[in-house]
Order: sequence, then C-alpha cells, then structure tokens
Amino acid sequence: MDGGGISTKVDFGIHETAMQTYLHEGERKAYALGNRGPIRFNPDGTLDAKILKAYSRYGFYIFEGVLDSEELADIERDFLYIQDRLPTDSDSKIDSKGRPALGVDCKTSSFYWAKPLSDPWGGTDVGNGRHQVKMMEPEIAADAPKEIVYLIVGSLQFSDAFLRVYGHPKLLAVAEQINGEDFVPFNEALFIKEPGLGASVSWHQDGQTHWNSPTWDEGTHGFNFMAQLYGCTAANGLWVVPGTHKLGKLNINAMLVEGEADRIPEAVPLLCNPGDVAISSRQIVHGSFANTSPDWRVTVNFGFHRRTSVLNVETNSFHNEKIVYDEQLVHKRSRVIGYAIDARRQRFPLETPFVYKPFKNSQGEYRWNEQAKAKIKDYNLVDLFI
Repeated sequence: MDGGGISTKVDFGIHETAMQTYLHEGERKAYALGNRGPIRFNPDGTLDAKILKAYSRYGFYIFEGVLDSEELADIERDFLYIQDRLPTDSDSKIDSKGRPALGVDCKTSSFYWAKPLSDPWGGTDVGNGRHQVKMMEPEIAADAPKEIVYLIVGSLQFSDAFLRVYGHPKLLAVAEQINGEDFVPFNEALFIKEPGLGASVSWHQDGQTHWNSPTWDEGTHGFNFMAQLYGCTAANGLWVVPGTHKLGKLNINAMLVEGEADRIPEAVPLLCNPGDVAISSRQIVHGSFANTSPDWRVTVNFGFHRRTSVLNVETNSFHNEKIVYDEQLVHKRSRVIGYAIDARRQRFPLETPFVYKPFKNSQGEYRWNEQAKAKIKDYNLVDLFI
C-alpha cells in the first residue's frame, strides 16, 4: 500500500471527463492557498500567528511531516492487524480465520459497513439528515465484496499506535491553543478508503446542537485532526469548501453544480503525504468521493471541543436516551487524553510529554497498562457529540 498522485484512470462513467478536470483544478486551487507547513510555535509556546490566521480564514490547515517513518510503521502494523481481525460481514462474529472477530465483545458495534463505492448516508436521516446530497455511486467490479468496513469508531481501544498519535505533544498543544487549556475530546475514528471499493461521504457540515446559539462562532462545534498513514489525493481524500465554517448552517444543495450532485465548484481537496496531519473545522462543508483510484487512504481521525461548548449540554446517547454532559461525564471521557500521553511517553521517552492542564495535579493516575486498557473498553459510548 502506498499513497500517490491523482489517478489518471478514475472511471466515473459519463462524468469521467468533468470529474478529471474537477480533480486537477481542485488540486491546483488547494496548493495555491498556502495553508500548509510544519507545526510552528513561538518561544512562549503560542501557535504561530500565520497558522492561526490561515486556519481561521480557510477553516483547515495541513501540518506537514508530523509523524515520522517509525511511527507510521507502528500505525500500519496496527491497521493491518485490525484488517485481519474484522468480522467477515456485518452479521458475523468471527474473522476470516474463524477466530472471534475484533470488537465482538463491545457493547455496541464499532464498525460501519457499506456497499463498495456507495454513498451510505447521503439523502438519509443519519446524523439528523445533515448529509443532504446523494453522491454518485460508480459501478462496482463483478468480483467486489457485497459490503466493506469503511469506518471504525472507538478506535483508540483497538490500537496502541492510534492512542499514541492521540497523545502527540504538538497536536495536543495545537488543540490547547485553539480550544483553550481545558479542551475536551469529541470522538475518534479510523476512515478506510480502499482502492476501488471505498465508500463516499456525502457533502455535509458536522455539528448539530449550537447553530442557533447566541454565542455561536467559527469554532463552536470544534475541529478534527486527520493523520494520514499513506497520504491522500484529490481522488481519495476529503474535500472542503474554504471559509464555510464561518457562514452558519448552509443549504448544500444550492452549492452544487446543477445536475452534478458530486461537485461543489469552490471546494478543494486535502492533499497530504504520509505522516501529514490535517486540521479541519467541523463546521466546514466537506465530503469525499467513492474511491475508484488505485490508492489507499487510511485516516486516523480524532477531534476536540471547547469545554464551554460541551459542558451541561443535553443530547441523545448511543442508545437514544437523554444524556447530559456534566462535569463527571466530561472528566470520565477525558481520561483517554491522560492515558494517551503516558502511552506515548513509554514509546517515545525522548519526547517532552504534553501537560493536560485539567489533569496537571493527577497525571500519576494515568498510567497506560493492561488495567487502563480495560478501563477504556467501550469508552466511545460517551463520545461528546454536539
């Protein structure tokens, strides 16, 4: 598996020529923005003003070269293990070798299944109907599987390598700069875009609770980090519409090229090399196409909120029961930050670990070991969705 440039053989049927032009033009526009480079901090620990300005203007930024080859090898090892231990289908409890499949002992399934190259969410009620548009679904090969796993949630409980990325000191320092020193988790997931099979994600905006809040602003619904194992291209990567994170809730259907549900003219792709980490506002209009390219995309995805956006919000739980994000629940969900910092400290002892201010006086409580692994089992049942 390895990332590469834009495929010149993407088959979009009658839309192929238009899509190829769209992909290449999107790539040109993305590089012209100039919102990419290494993570840079000032001597006092604040994030470089040019990064903050670009992130505020466009709603996303590409941090280049965050993860080195050693860490990428760790991530790939865990990813391949996960792939090997997946259930054989959405109704199965065993993997391809007849062993109990990964996650079968969890309280709720962590795996999202879809027909290859399909759009499982577009035009449905998933996420309160936020995926307004039904994306084009290319024809699949005759020998393609009936269904694939394209998303794994609660991913930190399945991979120490993913947990260590979550505890990366520079990424957590960025989260602190953007969301305040008392920032809190959102959720974590693994996106899998397999060549010739990967499902699309319809154009949408994340965030459901605060659009009409009197204190709403460009950062109210938090952001996601997207760490790239193999990199991502215009053909298999996420696309965003720069600046839309500042515009409130939008009518996405009105943004499309007439008669072409896949294309928003102003959108650009997130273009990354292996080890790059993109940051993107959850409020930005974004989506991705079915992966008909020859390149894998594997994205370690995790997000953070301002504590003030989450605390005492009432919403629905995984089981569709009313739940309030009180101090106790927010603290419990934030434990993964403490465990991630220690897991990373053990693997990379020469790094200076991040100090998460809410746990500053209790960091000794968060030691990553077998007991801790048991404690984060099903931790995603209290993901902080707003």
